[in-house]
Amino acid sequence: MDDLLTLVSFGPEGWGDDIASGVGVTVSLALATLPLGLVLGFFIALAKQSTEPSMRLAANIYTTIFRGLPELLTLFLVYYGAQIGIQQFVRLFDPQASVEINSFVAGMVALGVVFSSFASEVFLSAFRAIPHGQYEGGYAMGLSRWHTMRLVILPQLIRIALPGLSNLWLILLKDTALVSVIGLSDIIRQSGIAARVTKEAFLFFGIACLLYLALAMLSSLAFTAIERWTGKEAEAR
Repeated sequence: MDDLLTLVSFGPEGWGDDIASGVGVTVSLALATLPLGLVLGFFIALAKQSTEPSMRLAANIYTTIFRGLPELLTLFLVYYGAQIGIQQFVRLFDPQASVEINSFVAGMVALGVVFSSFASEVFLSAFRAIPHGQYEGGYAMGLSRWHTMRLVILPQLIRIALPGLSNLWLILLKDTALVSVIGLSDIIRQSGIAARVTKEAFLFFGIACLLYLALAMLSSLAFTAIERWTGKEAEAR
């Protein structure tokens, strides 16, 4: 028992520091990906209900591709494919140039486009749940399309979309485990290294399970608080 406690302790003899740094990487990656995915998803949802057929077609192709591809394959396409493409382009100007994409950035972009493709469907459903009279009421008050969207539609949109977005956040949090395959030192990678070195796979992967569950529980509590706050704001209006 003492040996196990030593293995998970913080300091030179334990792996607590390494696993804690992995938690930091996992949370940082998820938090960095979230705004990217939300912004992309919002604009894709707008494009899907655009009156311009080409915009609707482009948005539908985008979501079909990134909802259909496995997340791991998307990660490989961004990390390896984009790296090769950029390197070939740069070598047109400098044949000796070498380009390497940062693992964190590659993970953020890959998970961001996947998240945005699913978030766009959540936003699109929320848009359709808002009566058209809300838009007409904003215009009747003299508000521009931008101000109607910002002051009238967005508060309702966020409240309606929040349950779906909270589920997507939990999926995103779990999908961050995929970045371990491209060398990013997240929870899974650090736990795997510790398991191989110490031969205590059950211990360290069990800790990884508990950490992901703890992050999911904290996220659920946070989203529950946000939903209550948005509900109170709606009642106040």
